[in-house]
Amino acid sequence: AVSKWPQGYETQVGERGLKLSGGEKQRVAIARAILKGAPVLVFDEATSSLDSITEHNILDALQRATEGRTSICIAHRLSTVMDADEILVLQHGRLQERGSHQQLLSNPQSLYSRMWSMQHDGASSRATRAL
Repeated sequence: AVSKWPQGYETQVGERGLKLSGGEKQRVAIARAILKGAPVLVFDEATSSLDSITEHNILDALQRATEGRTSICIAHRLSTVMDADEILVLQHGRLQERGSHQQLLSNPQSLYSRMWSMQHDGASSRATRAL
């Protein structure tokens, strides 16, 4: 959080934010877009440089901040789009499926459902190995 920086909002971050980590740059960019009040927000891998705890906090904040706005989220990590009103699944640049998270998961043969399983089965396997 900015409040934890040495001089808070007055901290110099260098030209183009060179003194910021990738995650800090992402958070600043997201905050600027939201504070600008843009009616349409486009997030391209908005949480890719974040740890899982920060990602969860950012997704909660984004859900509140995008209320009443059009937002487009481009993501490979499906957990970042599971609360979307509509999910478009592309493969090789072509639309393959569309629907809500629940609708897409209801068909176990769907591309989305298979990707969801791969991401979550892999995550639980890594967590089990870490224990």
